[in-house]
Amino acid sequence: MAEVDLSWLARQVAAGDAQAFRSIVHHTQARLYRLTVRLLGNPSDAEDTLQDAYVKAYQALREERFDGRSSVQTWLYRVVTNTAIDAGRRRRLRPVASAEQQEAEPPQEHGTSKAEAWAALGELNTWLARLSPEQRSVLVLRSVEGFSTSETAAILGCSEGAVEQRLLRARANLMPLKEEP
Repeated sequence: MAEVDLSWLARQVAAGDAQAFRSIVHHTQARLYRLTVRLLGNPSDAEDTLQDAYVKAYQALREERFDGRSSVQTWLYRVVTNTAIDAGRRRRLRPVASAEQQEAEPPQEHGTSKAEAWAALGELNTWLARLSPEQRSVLVLRSVEGFSTSETAAILGCSEGAVEQRLLRARANLMPLKEEP
């Protein structure tokens, strides 16, 4: 897919072009949906939360509250992550029934079957469900989505040191689970 200039589209939305926002959604929805499922652990909750996040983003762009200090993509990740954290606090996290509900290809290690990859992704979701929303978000952004520490800090609106601290706590909380039979 060709690279899309999200900054230009954001400026178009601010100028009143609703079609430009549809383009932003079209080009970001798949990745943001996968992120939201991983943060919330439930596809239905993820759909609702992602829609809420897009409404917030649209309103912010229309009211020119996006200040451009970060890229539009980083800002959208921040809006979605914050909306998911708030949603996770409002309702008890429900684990995903199956990894296939995420509509995402699992990462595959060399020599790993697709079934093994799905099983590993399902286990990851079970583990993520046991973390606080803050720990889950930093772990997903850094270790699953592959963002750098500085990108994760920008998305979460915190310092790089806070990202590292949350990541250490998340990994420490997962260690006992890894040792379970």
